[in-house]
Amino acid sequence: MDNKITLPESEIPKQWYNILADLPVPLPPPLHPVTKKPVGPEDLSPIFPMSLIEQEVSTQRWIDIPEEVREIFRLWRPTPLYRAKRLEEYLQTPAHIYYKFEAASPPGSHKPNTAVTQAYYNKKEGVKRLTTETGAGQWGSALAFAGKMLGLEVMVYMVKVSYEQKPYRRVMIETWGANVYPSPTDKTESGRKILAQDPDNPGSLGIAISEAVEDAVSRDDTKYALGSVLNHVLMHQTVVGLEAKKQMEIAGEYPDVVIAPCGGGSNLGGISFPFLADKFAGKEVRAIAAEPSSCPTLTKGVYTYDFGDVAQMTPLIKMFTLGHDFIPPGIHAGGLRYHGDSPIISLLVKEGLMEAVALHQMKVFEAAMIFSRTEGFIPAPETNHAIAVAIDEALKAKEEGKKRVILFNFSGHGLLDLAAYDAYLSGKLADYEYPEEKVKEALQRIPKVE
Repeated sequence: MDNKITLPESEIPKQWYNILADLPVPLPPPLHPVTKKPVGPEDLSPIFPMSLIEQEVSTQRWIDIPEEVREIFRLWRPTPLYRAKRLEEYLQTPAHIYYKFEAASPPGSHKPNTAVTQAYYNKKEGVKRLTTETGAGQWGSALAFAGKMLGLEVMVYMVKVSYEQKPYRRVMIETWGANVYPSPTDKTESGRKILAQDPDNPGSLGIAISEAVEDAVSRDDTKYALGSVLNHVLMHQTVVGLEAKKQMEIAGEYPDVVIAPCGGGSNLGGISFPFLADKFAGKEVRAIAAEPSSCPTLTKGVYTYDFGDVAQMTPLIKMFTLGHDFIPPGIHAGGLRYHGDSPIISLLVKEGLMEAVALHQMKVFEAAMIFSRTEGFIPAPETNHAIAVAIDEALKAKEEGKKRVILFNFSGHGLLDLAAYDAYLSGKLADYEYPEEKVKEALQRIPKVE
């Protein structure tokens, strides 16, 4: 077969798959941060446009993708599916390894699939300006790109440690005309409060979310856009898995296991949900979340209601969490350094329908070296987590002497993350496992919900 499988533009999905229609157990509702009662549309309307609020709670299995969104998708979609033959040969494995190449988008990751969509619905409802947070800068650059495509002003609060580690993501955001500041900033009340307590605070996604939400609710012309975690965001990403299913059919194979890196859950949900629909119908397929050992949300967190941000402005959602004021170390996989996780992903892990694996930083960069030197592409540090698990699965197949079909999401390229590779190659990169006592300390401050 060919090294890569491509689809014509006519095969860009016309509908998103909404897994809420098929979950075997109901998803616990988000709760108001003050009353602790289930939130209604009026509670979310200061933050999100009504069309996205409707998608967030919809149980309709298929939701149409607007043609205006598909038209922008044509810049890079459908994305290719690669067979990693050189990697298979290097590992001497009977496994067949496939990867969906989401690095083909203008910002270089899977993030524009929802960024363009969110910008479209906001513009349709008269919004002029969007605020957001970003960790590694992939989401911030994606929303900056989407804002430019649709004529919206964009304000990005970028986690300070990543702002300093990844200057070229900042340049990318500014090239597309958006504003970006290292968070915590002196531009919001929540940011000023944190800086007063710790002027050298490295920032976190929880802090940056607080700043972006505060900014959004303070202006009538502004809404907030989130790059992961929420139901509608994961649904927008299912274009990845839907295309991959068609491409796997062309290859004449079906995955035994589907893998993706997991921070908030968007690219994991995007590639795995269309296959999990088959699992719910009785087909054998595993899904694996690959997360960093330094931010082990699914593997060491607790499943409970918690805030999505430090300032406790967001609704409470039931998820695996390390505590809303958890400050993770500044590992290079900045997109995976979030204290919580998607409520859908969390529920699937809790119910045993999805697996989770935590990986050390050195292991994932060792996997990246193998991949780059066989397949040629240099992956983002986040993507390296999925590659490491894919290699482990391929080596297990070798030990067992059995064929195994492995699919993973190549969620982004690492061409703006070369400082991380430089640190690895020069021996300056180190592992960091978050201490159990720090996890326990953060968990003690989780709100009590009756």
